[in-house]
Amino acid sequence: MIDATYRVPEVHCDHCKSSIEGAVGALDGVAAVEVKIGERQVDVSFDESTLAGDTIIAAIEEQGYQVAE
Repeated sequence: MIDATYRVPEVHCDHCKSSIEGAVGALDGVAAVEVKIGERQVDVSFDESTLAGDTIIAAIEEQGYQVAE
């Protein structure tokens, strides 16, 4: 299991939180996802043998949010 943090500067409300948590949480291999609005970040625990970090980034970006480097 890997814990990763993604910076998402555009996160600012409960709708953002719900949208991202729903999309990322639905991915196979995700054990936990938490959007922290105040920190503008997404924390994800996932199985790296099942899921790649790029897939998580793609799921966030498909919801309309840019992941910062």
